[in-house]
Amino acid sequence: MTEIPHEDWVSSITCSIPGHFLTASYDGYLRAFDYSKNTVFSTLVHSAPITSVCVVSRPASEGTPCLIATASQDQSAQLTEVTLPSDPSKKAESRNLAKLHLHTAPVSSVASNASGSHILTSSWDTLIGLWDTSIPSSDEVPEPAVPERERKKRRKLNGVDENKPKRKAPSAVLKSHTARVSRASFGEGGQSNTAYSCGFDSTVRLWDVENGICTHTITASEKPFLDLTLTADGNSVAAASTDRTITLYDVRSSSAANVNSSLGSLPHPATPSAVAAGSTTHQVISGAYDGVVRLWDLRSTKSAMASFKVWDGQKKVLSVDWRKGIVGVGGEGGLEVWKAAEDARGLDSH
Repeated sequence: MTEIPHEDWVSSITCSIPGHFLTASYDGYLRAFDYSKNTVFSTLVHSAPITSVCVVSRPASEGTPCLIATASQDQSAQLTEVTLPSDPSKKAESRNLAKLHLHTAPVSSVASNASGSHILTSSWDTLIGLWDTSIPSSDEVPEPAVPERERKKRRKLNGVDENKPKRKAPSAVLKSHTARVSRASFGEGGQSNTAYSCGFDSTVRLWDVENGICTHTITASEKPFLDLTLTADGNSVAAASTDRTITLYDVRSSSAANVNSSLGSLPHPATPSAVAAGSTTHQVISGAYDGVVRLWDLRSTKSAMASFKVWDGQKKVLSVDWRKGIVGVGGEGGLEVWKAAEDARGLDSH
């Protein structure tokens, strides 16, 4: 449908705000574009590359605020309020509300539950953070100690900024992974009581979020996982690995033996970096380092139903999102948007 270049790599994209594409970039900027390719807003939210973005709450109507969460290599996540104007002649407004402080390494992903009351962050420090999305009236995490001279200098240069984001602490910390956590997300329908995660320890883990415990661990052999998605019916997890496969796991049963069993794998000629489920039960879409996006029917995993090259297949895909027939692809070439009918056998591009 369109191509929208960026000044730096697009690490994450979401199509969940009607009429808009929201991108997160390695230059630390959060951007929104309308379907006419106009830049609706662009704001610097992190001092290092952004790794992930999600919409916590959508605008109730045109011109009302929505809440956006971002994760970054600066070891923090952030909540930003964005108001997209209903009048194209007016400018969008954004306000950084809270910075989430827990992790001691790059934060790899951020995900919201369906109601927008909680988010999950995952990090290379092996931890998963659970956060409520209320904005505290004062800092919950103290500022790092700095020498008195430096503190006075900062105060003189910057003044007292009442509007700076509040420093927020997690509600709980989920500990079980033994290496980098690549992705964490809530369960079927975005429900808050269950979660799924994957990481470089070659595991996919199921969580009881309310009690903060790992209920099941799916252990694979030498499969560092990069991304995962839950199928629309909530019965299966598709996990992308550096071994050039996306493996399907049945997560319906409480039996550990059944949970560990693989339903099959989707072969890729290059490392699959991103995977997203469609609204139909049996379809997922994947992006890979070979610059190809593939549409899969999980009932027949030998080969993709359809595939298309982005940026002429010369640049890596880093993120995909699939909503209501629209596929957003982010990567080294910026942003490309394709049309993919979720209940059809092929893809239409314009």
